Amino acid sequence: MSPLSRRHFLKTTLAAGTLAGVGAPLLAEKRTAFDKVTLGKSGITTTRLAFGTGSNNGHVQASLGQQEFSKLVAYAYERGIRFFETAESYATPAMLGEALKPYPRDSYVLMNKVTTDTGVDPAQRFDEMRSISKTDYFDIMLLHWQHTPDWVEETKRWQAGIDEAHAKKTILSRGASVHGLPALRQMPGNPWLQVAMIRMNHKGTRMDGPVYDEGNNPGSISEVVQHVKQVHKDGMGVISMKLVGDGTFTEHTDRVSAMRFAFQTAHVDCVTVGFKSNQEVDEAIDNLNLALT
Repeated sequence: MSPLSRRHFLKTTLAAGTLAGVGAPLLAEKRTAFDKVTLGKSGITTTRLAFGTGSNNGHVQASLGQQEFSKLVAYAYERGIRFFETAESYATPAMLGEALKPYPRDSYVLMNKVTTDTGVDPAQRFDEMRSISKTDYFDIMLLHWQHTPDWVEETKRWQAGIDEAHAKKTILSRGASVHGLPALRQMPGNPWLQVAMIRMNHKGTRMDGPVYDEGNNPGSISEVVQHVKQVHKDGMGVISMKLVGDGTFTEHTDRVSAMRFAFQTAHVDCVTVGFKSNQEVDEAIDNLNLALT
């Protein structure tokens, strides 16, 4: 046997022996939109892709009517999505509750967001929300639309209400959704938060800036990403929204880039996208799978 042939023989034999020793190919497992990921220390495990129902405050989804909306939810469920989200202020909580009735409650994660207004009993509000959504419990409850620098102190009563519901197991985990850098800056280091919902895309469209209601803030992208990475270190799960620029990304390339940016640059755990058709569900799945390659 020539020296070259011998070296080749030894190399291939060693490789075969290594594979036999581990009992499986030494290839990284392919990640997908339907992988179950754990949201930080919350204990909630769910798919990377969430079905959002808040496009134009849910009016886009509500305009489908219950029958068509239920068909769309069924299509998403059959494709593998097991994360659904709504908010008290949307037009969709009751519709989503009706659409999810055919499925075992423990087969999917349901996230709702509560409006933290004054003069309301949190316990009563949560009972009403569960009744509207036709559920015994919410997997995740977020303090909705926090947009001021003092929101942590201003929502203490609501935080206590969520803690009480958590003790009763009618809410399983807690967090907040924020708008604007002054509110986002209060997330890192907050021991109460388990889940952070943060706006994210590659263009800064409908993302956080100095003023919460500004539409475009490309100059703030790096700070937003920095906060995402910090809250991750703090043990929070991160769910991003505005992946299609609040519906303004009409070019497919932008939607692909936004998904890639969320997972490859910001390293979020999950994303929520609002759907109105089966085609949009399919595209979001494809875009997310592509972003994970």
